[in-house]
Amino acid sequence: MTTAQLVHQIKTKKSFLCIGLDVDLTKIPTHLLASEDPIFEFNKAIIDATHDLAVAYKPNTAFYEAYGLKGWQSLQKTINYLNDNFPEIFTIADAKRGDIGNTSSMYAKAFFEDLKFDSITVAPYMGKDSVEPFLAFENKHTILLALTSNEGAFDFQTLTVGEEPLYKKVLHTSQTWDNASNLMYVVGATKAEYLAEIRKIVPNNFFLVPGVGAQGGSLQEVCQFGMNHQIGLLINSSRAIIYAATGIDFTQKAREEAQKMQQEMETILRTNFS
Repeated sequence: MTTAQLVHQIKTKKSFLCIGLDVDLTKIPTHLLASEDPIFEFNKAIIDATHDLAVAYKPNTAFYEAYGLKGWQSLQKTINYLNDNFPEIFTIADAKRGDIGNTSSMYAKAFFEDLKFDSITVAPYMGKDSVEPFLAFENKHTILLALTSNEGAFDFQTLTVGEEPLYKKVLHTSQTWDNASNLMYVVGATKAEYLAEIRKIVPNNFFLVPGVGAQGGSLQEVCQFGMNHQIGLLINSSRAIIYAATGIDFTQKAREEAQKMQQEMETILRTNFS
């Protein structure tokens, strides 16, 4: 998917909502556990209930790998269902890969060619040759970890390297890599005060922003400091939507939570882009 196609979808749906499909079998409605593939059935139900409100879905691969082969098959079925039924929706493999060049090439093939995701999250710690194999794929996006929302982000990401914090070094350096236009960046909503400076460094790239809602991040602040001329934001919500209820009505409650976020986003878009 091209960036232009993503922006078109955002404007059409009046939403920049990304829903995280982080499926824990101990948290999904118990009536689904009797099905042949409860993970996929849960994902399918959530997608069917929210696809008109969300522009992206983000399965975190750890929640599938934890269940071995069956979990991986559930992931495959989920991405196939999205691509077959809602090809306009942007898909993110939250895998946080990143290794030496030939290994990264295999990761890229697995997620871009086999599973056919539109994008993948990648850790930048090993540098240029660990990221450029992902960037080589046309119309695929590499979402680089820049400044994350977890407490441990301050262990390394904000340490001064030379004359600037490490996360800024990552941003500046990554813009010099081949096909850097295919880069997006993870910037946590709980770091909203950093967003204005980050946006100055990478004015044209999209940000994937976790941490709104359950982790305390403010949607209004993220938009105030992080939006650019083409919106430039994907706001992720996982638990607040997919686990809004655990009964028979779980899809209705998930939709209600997604709709609350979409409506707030529509108001922000109307204010800033009308």
